[in-house]
Amino acid sequence: MLASFAAAGIASGSSVDTGTAALTIGVFNPFSGPDASFGPEQMAGCLPAAAAIEAAGGILKHKTLNCKASDSRGDPADAVPAASQLIATTSNLVGILGPSSDEASATVPIFNRSKMPMFADTGQAIFDKNSYHYYFRIQPADDAGGYAMAVYAKDKGYKRAVAVFGNDIGAQGTLPTVTAGFKHLGGKIALSETLPLDQSSYRSEVEAVAAAKPDVIFMEADPQTSATFFAELQQLYHLVPIVGTTATIQSPWFSAVRGAIGAKNLKKYYVGTQPYAPTKGPAIVAWTKALRSVWTKVSQPASQWITNTYPESNYDSVILMALAMQAAKSTTPSAYIRFIVKVANGSPGAVVVHSFAQGKKELLAGKEIKYVGATGEIHFDRSNNSPGLFEMVSSDGQRGAVLSAAQVNLAK
Repeated sequence: MLASFAAAGIASGSSVDTGTAALTIGVFNPFSGPDASFGPEQMAGCLPAAAAIEAAGGILKHKTLNCKASDSRGDPADAVPAASQLIATTSNLVGILGPSSDEASATVPIFNRSKMPMFADTGQAIFDKNSYHYYFRIQPADDAGGYAMAVYAKDKGYKRAVAVFGNDIGAQGTLPTVTAGFKHLGGKIALSETLPLDQSSYRSEVEAVAAAKPDVIFMEADPQTSATFFAELQQLYHLVPIVGTTATIQSPWFSAVRGAIGAKNLKKYYVGTQPYAPTKGPAIVAWTKALRSVWTKVSQPASQWITNTYPESNYDSVILMALAMQAAKSTTPSAYIRFIVKVANGSPGAVVVHSFAQGKKELLAGKEIKYVGATGEIHFDRSNNSPGLFEMVSSDGQRGAVLSAAQVNLAK
């Protein structure tokens, strides 16, 4: 029976957990379809977190934590039954990584009704303010990412932009704010082009882009669509600087586009935006150690995940849930959920910790803690969202400009 159903009547964290069974985190994201890279990215955060938790003796008396992949296929129609099945058939399910933007609108209510804590990687602005008690997000929303893209482009001196985005739900999330932000900063959006996914040719769209004569392209589409588009752009016109969303900072995207236009051109013309995370410190040491302990189990090449803030955020999400369970002395979601914000935001006098092992030690000593992880400080607002900084990243992983919240707000 599910942990969430077995003790559904428990409403406080006073429940003492005496069980020893293996616990499970559901990794609910696309593992197939156009956004199939999202699922492995989440697993690359969950597996190291589970390994670190097990190495520290587990959560309470539960020595094992499993990461269970559940394929949403990036489609609400497929995701709804998949979410229901995950909840109904998974023993000792204690939390969810996901859902993504592709299926969040349809499945967040399902997980919330089931009283299942979820750490969503959806960037949809509709969740910026929400009333879902079991919903959490520790990455900035897509709308903030769009403003960051606009600020970067304006700072680089670009004046005439074209927006090229796929027609899927996830890709469309950033489009409104990157275009509005660029206009607000004095730039011109010469064209907004929507690409139907995975076509054999985008000649008409490329010709429209060429006619608009942009000095920068704002971009998000799946790997194959992007590769086909840029190959034809290079052939029929010429390449111009590309500013991509967080979804383009993926190994499959880089591989596809690199194959289409060449590694030299990709490095020369492309930069993507992603939430900022520290590059050093005790939390990064803990993250790197945990990742290396499961090096052969994550999607290869494993080196792609070391400085990727999305696996880092998924790792932090699992560590947060585990520390909340430890603090609540219960793995029952309805019991430990109120400790998530407490462990993240901290309280006066709380001991700052950077790993599960460190946090567990302090909790067992009777101390209150504040977890500062691989993605830096986490502070949840009333809607359980934690905003942060942005940084620009090249195709070879080199980190560039860091944009503060104040800078991003200039585009609003």
